[in-house]
Formats: sequence, structure tokens, C-alpha cells
Amino acid sequence: MGTQLMWNERYQIGVEIIDREHKKLFSILNKLFDFGRQEEKSHWVCQEAVKFFKEHAIQHFADEEEYMASIHYEGLETHRHIHKNFRERTLPALEEELERTNYAEESVSHFLSVCAGWLIGHTMIEDQAIVSGEKVKHWEKLLPDEEQAVMGQTVTSLLHTMFQVDARLISDCYGGERFGNGIYYRLIAVSREKKQWEFFLIFEEKFIASTIGSVMNIKSEAVKAMLLHAAGYVARQFVERIKGCFPALQQFEIKEEQILTHEQFQRIYERQSPQFSMLFDTGKGYFAYCVTSSDPMQSESGADVITENAVSEIRRSLRRNQEEQMAAAPKKRLLIVDDSDFMLQTMRDLFGSDYEVTIARSGMSAIRNLAFDRPDLILLDYEMPVCNGKQVLEMIRADREFHDTPVIFLTNKVDKESVKKALALRPEGYLSKSLPAEVIKSEVDHFFEHKRKRTL
Repeated sequence: MGTQLMWNERYQIGVEIIDREHKKLFSILNKLFDFGRQEEKSHWVCQEAVKFFKEHAIQHFADEEEYMASIHYEGLETHRHIHKNFRERTLPALEEELERTNYAEESVSHFLSVCAGWLIGHTMIEDQAIVSGEKVKHWEKLLPDEEQAVMGQTVTSLLHTMFQVDARLISDCYGGERFGNGIYYRLIAVSREKKQWEFFLIFEEKFIASTIGSVMNIKSEAVKAMLLHAAGYVARQFVERIKGCFPALQQFEIKEEQILTHEQFQRIYERQSPQFSMLFDTGKGYFAYCVTSSDPMQSESGADVITENAVSEIRRSLRRNQEEQMAAAPKKRLLIVDDSDFMLQTMRDLFGSDYEVTIARSGMSAIRNLAFDRPDLILLDYEMPVCNGKQVLEMIRADREFHDTPVIFLTNKVDKESVKKALALRPEGYLSKSLPAEVIKSEVDHFFEHKRKRTL
């Protein structure tokens, strides 16, 4: 956190208002670097400084865009998109991380590294082009927003599937700036026609340690050699899964795998125009995914990745971890509410082997049970004495703590009017007791499966 941003004459573009504002942004970030060392006042002061930086950056974007419009700059729309992405995606995500972690040192460091890297890169590439009058060719091959959105969703889904993290896209025009301690993987895929695609996967070190390291039971925060190789294997699997999602990529075969330094990555990245360039916050560290089409003759080499030794180990670890998770996974809890002992026993027999079943013989008993042991689903009889199913569901929905507990009515009342009244209470389902037992079981199983897929 002791780093300072040094203003360099190379950052000047020769437009007074823009250069002055750039210097101001550098100054604000340097204040944040300073405040990061003063723990007793870092939270409040950082909060105010972040707010000030954001306000100044937004005003600067507006001034810069106004200037570009006044000189009829050809690359205005591309430039405006980069500004909008940083303003509406990156900055809010960084702010959210700061608030979530109570301005922890690591989060402040993330904020500073991403903002400083973005500001320097943007000033030296996109802003310098304003003066030259040239469009920034670096972004010429970026695919349309619709395709960007599909790829973003695909990567987010794969990150969840492979690493069990809920990633958030914070930039769809990631400029290659450094974030934390990054591990840079480059995979080169070639088609039969000798067309070449390059995939860059950048893992923040702590992301590798907390995901792959956790699976392999490696406790060290540092990325050990085994972790490095295992992550290389995972990077290849990640790209193979990406290829499987997009028919146009399936003709390409991975021919080379390399580990790059940040400097190598930047040189390659700046020379090539990306089709996709995305930065994600996984909650356990940052991850970047970039794709370019390239000229094989201009390709710069990094260090070869040797994954063979890691393959068997990572596979064994992943398999072992999956088996342990399945063995340890708690059963879903069902609360079955009915005034009929026969029905309660029937439902217990039906669900007992696959679910943890609790029974309640009245509506009030169900409410008391809910307070002590919240179920994953309530199967609720609609007709009961004293407190019927409708009243029970109304009480559940009115309670702030339990209002989102899912409920499925299980009842003999299947006439149109009764069904209409029940559905008005917004239950998750309405099942007739006259249905075959296997159908009722199937509907409950389907409910949990659908819920699981929605979380992916």
C-alpha cells in the first residue's frame, strides 16, 4: 500500500483540460495510497476519497467526451463505451467490495491497483489517440454487445461449475491492467486452416490458493509449484469447455500452453486486438479472460507449461473432493403439515430415505417448528382445524425471517375456486393428495432440482 503513482510526461496528451484532470485523478489515488497506511482513519477517509475520485472521474469522462465531440473525433463511440464500462461496471463493483469488506486493506489495494492500472493504460493508449486523430485499433475486433453478453454468461457459469464461486463481470473491455499477484496463462489454438486463436486466463494468486489449493488440501497462501501446474491443467480444461459451448471454436486444437510474466502478457496484449476481454470478481480473487485472433508469425513465446505431472493429482483430488462433498452433503429438510396421522406416515415413508422429514399435526405446531428448525420446503395441507393452510402460509409470508420459505400445498381440495384461492397466496406449488405417490415424490424432487439449476 506504500506505492505512489508518479506523474510522467509521457501521460500528457497536449490538451490542457484533459492533462489537468488526469493529474488530479493521479493525486486523488496517491492520497488513497497514503491513507491506506493510516489504519486509525483509513475507513472514513478512504470512503470519502473513493467518493471524491468517482465524482471527479465521472466529470472528467464528460469533459473528455465533450472535447472529442468538438473536434469530431472518429473514435468517440469506442472511447465512450470504455468510459461507460468503467463508470457503470468496474467502479460500482470495486465500491461494493470495499463496503462488503469494511474497507479491508486487500480491498483498498484492489481498488487502487485496478483504478491506477486502468488510468495509466487508458491515458497512454485511448487518450493519446485523441491527439493523433486515429481510432484505437486495439478495440477494433471486439465483438458486438450481444456476443459479449453470451460469453460473459458462459464464463460466469463455468467459474461456478468448476470452482463453486459466484463470479461477477466487472469489465467487458479489460485493458490488461495488473490486479494483485496474477498468474498469466496463454493457450494457443490452431485450426486445420492454420487460423490461430489465443486464450489468456489470468488468475489472481489468492484465487488459485483458495479454490484449487483448497481442493488439493494445500494450506499455503502462496502458489506452490504443484498448484501452478494444476492451475495450468485447469486453464486448459476451462478453454476446452468454452470451445464446447461455441461450435465455431470446436475446429481449433490447443497446440501450445505457456506461462507469461505480466510484462510479456502486456506486450502481446497491446499488439493484438481482443475479441473478448473480461474481468471478473469471483469473491475469492480476480479472474480475467481474454481471446484474440493472431498472426502466428508475430507471436511472442512465454515459458512452456508442463501439466502432465499435475493431471493425475488434480483429477484424484477433484474426484476425492466431490465424493467427500456428496457423502457430507446434508439431506434437504421437509416439514410435512397435516392433521391426518395416516397421511403423515405415508409422506414419511415416501420421503424418508432421500430427505430429512419432520412432521407437524397442526398449523400452530408448524409455525413453532419453523422457528426452531427452518425447513427447505413445507408440504402443507390446505384444510386443517383451528389454523388452516391458508392462515399458516399468510403468517409465514408476513414474517420477515421466514417469508421466503418455500411452500407446496398438498390437499384434497382440487376444485377450481379452492385452487384459485390457494394460488393467490403464491405457493411454490399445489398438489392433489389423490396423485400417485411416485408423482408427488417426483414433483418435490423436481422442485429441488430446478432450484439448484437456478443458482448455477
